[in-house]
Amino acid sequence: MFSKTGLIKLFESIKKLPQTFSTNVTKMIVLQNDYVNTIDATIAFLQDNNPTLAHSICKREMLPEASRFEHTNDLEKSFGSMGIQDRAKYIATMYLEDLSDLIKETVDNHFGFSRYAERLGRSANTFDELYAELQKPYSYIDKILIEILAEQMKEVNPKMVALSVPFPGNLYASLRCGQWIKEHYPEVKIMMGGGFANTELRSLSDARVFEFYDFITLDDGEAPIENLIAYITKNKTVDELKRTFLLQEKKVVYINNTAVKDYKQGEVGTPDYSDLKLDKYISAIEIVNPMHRMWSDGRWNKLTMAHGCYWGKCTFCDVSLDYIKLYEPIAACIICDRMETIMAQTGQNGFHFVDEAAPPALMRAVAIEIIKRKMIVSWWTNVRFEKSFTRDLCLLLSASGCIAVSGGLEVASDRLLQLIDKGITVAQVAKVNRNFTQAGILVHAYLMYGFPTQTDQETIDSLEMVRQLFATNVLQSAFWHRFALTVHSPVGLNPVKFKIKKLTEVVGSFANNDAEYEDETGGDHDSFGYGLKKSLFNYMHNIGIDEPLQKWFEQKVPRTKIAPNFIENALVENDLIIFKPNAKIIFLGNMPAIEYYTQSKKGYSREMAKISFYNKRNTQELQILKANADWLIGILPQLLIQNEKQLTLQQIKESYEAAELEDFELFWDNKPMNGLWQSGLLML
Repeated sequence: MFSKTGLIKLFESIKKLPQTFSTNVTKMIVLQNDYVNTIDATIAFLQDNNPTLAHSICKREMLPEASRFEHTNDLEKSFGSMGIQDRAKYIATMYLEDLSDLIKETVDNHFGFSRYAERLGRSANTFDELYAELQKPYSYIDKILIEILAEQMKEVNPKMVALSVPFPGNLYASLRCGQWIKEHYPEVKIMMGGGFANTELRSLSDARVFEFYDFITLDDGEAPIENLIAYITKNKTVDELKRTFLLQEKKVVYINNTAVKDYKQGEVGTPDYSDLKLDKYISAIEIVNPMHRMWSDGRWNKLTMAHGCYWGKCTFCDVSLDYIKLYEPIAACIICDRMETIMAQTGQNGFHFVDEAAPPALMRAVAIEIIKRKMIVSWWTNVRFEKSFTRDLCLLLSASGCIAVSGGLEVASDRLLQLIDKGITVAQVAKVNRNFTQAGILVHAYLMYGFPTQTDQETIDSLEMVRQLFATNVLQSAFWHRFALTVHSPVGLNPVKFKIKKLTEVVGSFANNDAEYEDETGGDHDSFGYGLKKSLFNYMHNIGIDEPLQKWFEQKVPRTKIAPNFIENALVENDLIIFKPNAKIIFLGNMPAIEYYTQSKKGYSREMAKISFYNKRNTQELQILKANADWLIGILPQLLIQNEKQLTLQQIKESYEAAELEDFELFWDNKPMNGLWQSGLLML
């Protein structure tokens, strides 16, 4: 589609359409030659094959501009005078978004770069609408999809095709693929799995679905696929299948042979990227916010540190399902082995760990292993904003290549966070986010509005908390989600406890996840959606942070009851220093230089030492008594991260006292020693 040949075909197809179009599309049709003549070069640029084109793109004379460019910010302010590559990437992305709008309005209203026909897959309790759509002639995009599929089927000649459907926006295309394969390769078996099936299709009963698939599997796929292959090749019976839906005697049946064990996460092997055309993927910048862009900019190798969620309590989440409930971490050495294998295969050293919530202890172990192996990587992941993320742990993560984290703040209200069972407070989140930010790690927060019993006042107070988090620069990016009631969550399983009334109790014959409900005690949640998202969009661009909250809403909203300096006060509040004898002490820096001198004052002299810690960017000097300095220089090699075992604080205290030095706590917890974290002396 996005090639010279593809756009010529697209504009030829549009010419044949009888209807009139919007002013925006009419303009693009007039400018079609400009689009046709620039598309190949632009795609090559976004594939990192033509970086010098950035200068021409940034002049704003090369690419045609339609409605998406009406909302672009001052690009000089966003990217500065030297951010040529990023600025050009943003302009090129807007150019593609314009073409997306053209496609939607003319040849295929289902089109979306990452969400094709998503509306048809969302909350589809019955299969009726999807089934009716699939009986229609192919859309413009369908034809392209099927052409590619036909080539693949001819080249591979498979016995089984597995279609992964992670999201509603992937469902329609998978059904079209299954439909075509059934017609042209009736002997080939088709299976479907992935996140959509795991959450939405657990009570599937509509037999029409099996006109498109032969099997649908749930949850972890290794054992179900292995058993399906054995069944298709007649090495196993149908009763030996694992977590699999299929049609028997025109009825949908679910077979789950519990004797078949799932594979441990340490046994599933390393993802194999060898057949993916990695050089063809594009990097796009849809929004100039440096954290928000990471989902579409750059190519991140995907891995998980741990299966499931170690917290597993949030009341809005599907904690009853296996992909959340069954928590199983992987050893740090296995994770790093997989990273090294993938880097060797792909030539890419960026990793996105797609955990439900990466455990802090495992993140620490992985960071230590990365540093020990001297791996040069960039990585980011999803976390819980819990107090385990201390200043020193965040510094360690940053040193290992962690560049960003995303996590759920959800509703920035302590009452509602308790109701959600999030296990955090807003003040705690602020401190943790400060620790990440000061370590150079970007922070994205998932936000929620409309949780059961949430009042209008609490919604506005949540927005004020978010505003203050941006104002204090401890949060760089965020996204508001409207609360959705899911049948597998604690709220869905026990609605009375959360003071809501479920309006749909009937289990759907197709998808069955989102449920309609009535919240008689809460506010008018839907009326806040636009204002919340508008304010956040501006905050992420550092605009309007000091404006009154009413500015973002068309309707009258309550005044916030949150003190204007709530987050600021939380950040300056000192945490109690607690002696933790089992804390591990790690030194990330280089061995320092030492000079001795005698300090004399009023006829009194003492032997002193100046220790100079050199790192990549600056030097830190420490002046302490010679005896203390000699002990410190002696203990530092035992604290190096490369050592097989790290010493505990208690062991260090014992070493200090064995040297007949006085008052370890006074020496260790006060200036100048407690500033050595800046040179890489960390307590974990």
